[in-house]
Amino acid sequence: MTLLILILLVLVLVFGPGLWVRRVLTRYSSPSDRYSGSGAQLARYLLDAHGLKSVKVERTETGDHYDPESKAVRLTADKFDGRSLTAITVAAHEVGHALQDHQEYAPLRFRTRLVKATRGIERIGAGVLMISPFLGIVTRVPAVGLLTFAAGLLTLGTSALVHFVTLPTEFDASFSRAMPMLDQHRVLKDVDRPHARRLLTAAALTYVSASLMSLLNIARWLAILRR
Repeated sequence: MTLLILILLVLVLVFGPGLWVRRVLTRYSSPSDRYSGSGAQLARYLLDAHGLKSVKVERTETGDHYDPESKAVRLTADKFDGRSLTAITVAAHEVGHALQDHQEYAPLRFRTRLVKATRGIERIGAGVLMISPFLGIVTRVPAVGLLTFAAGLLTLGTSALVHFVTLPTEFDASFSRAMPMLDQHRVLKDVDRPHARRLLTAAALTYVSASLMSLLNIARWLAILRR
């Protein structure tokens, strides 16, 4: 019984944040025409208002994000064209990241360097994971298991590290930049302000969910190797 409770607790801790985030984003996606301007239009307005006219606003299929290398705020179609509270708030959050980049916010710069550094490590780890079973069959050397273990930790561990490093950047983008911008430019309807704060919390917690999933993947990897 105690083991069952522990398992349920772990599942709630790991999957709970992600489920809550999706629920909040979905809830405030209706009505779809709550605001007169779209997420893309608001992003463009806020960028121009803060002297970031060179930063592009683009549609993407790979999730809402700001790309510090291409200097582009990228929004999925429902945020780019949408006029819901979710679209407006998420657009402001991503502009918050553009402001961080412009102001050389240290945690964002560190995360960007870390992502570049870990790309190669993840590729090496993934490559070793692909070839290690064949090496084991051909060579029958026990050390291949250690090689597989190291490759798994490289691949999964670097992902978890990047997600954890991202957390301060996300909360700063939401509450030190996006919310003040929305207030300063009087974007929100008064009744929507507390809901926008909830959405900004959800936007920041996206990476909490990703971090927990990365840790779960590492735990599963270790469990498999123990068998």
